[in-house]
Amino acid sequence: MRFATALLCCATALALCACVTAPESGLPKVQTTAEADREGVKGVAESPLRDLNMLRTKIPEVLLQALADPYERPGSGRCIDLIARLNPLNDALGDDLDLTAKAGEDGMMAKGKTTALTMASGAASDVIPFRGWIRKLSGAEQHDKYVQAAITAGAVRRAYLKGMGEAKGCNAPATPSHELAGAPVIDQAMKPKYPIRQN
Repeated sequence: MRFATALLCCATALALCACVTAPESGLPKVQTTAEADREGVKGVAESPLRDLNMLRTKIPEVLLQALADPYERPGSGRCIDLIARLNPLNDALGDDLDLTAKAGEDGMMAKGKTTALTMASGAASDVIPFRGWIRKLSGAEQHDKYVQAAITAGAVRRAYLKGMGEAKGCNAPATPSHELAGAPVIDQAMKPKYPIRQN
């Protein structure tokens, strides 16, 4: 029964996707395996294929260049050149930390959907016996580390370019926005986020 379920999941995922994943929006935004596994029903179905390294996250070229040298000097260093180098990084990485969160992003419905997809993805991956060893032997674990390293290098590259832009007095997006300047430090106290009774 377990083998039949695994076979069905793999067949479904193969019918839905190619061998290298890219986002449906057309932008080259890179996703970690955990993010891809929670990307709707398709992501859940593809989860076992990622564990077997039959389906891999494609790393955008701009992140591969950042991985090679995140502190490479940007040519002339003019504001227009910095913006031309930052735009592909923003496409690949998504919003930077200096931007405020979008409204409604932290709602209970969104959290419930993410939790449900995480559980479904875990159940789909659990059909593979000895999953940890399979991921190690197939190379999936190594590829995940490579993707994570590329994302980190891209974030460092973006911060470096924005720092240069701010030093030169450039306008956004070649400089940090400072929208979150003075934002309160996160409270780490153990208490419910949505209390049901007020003191």
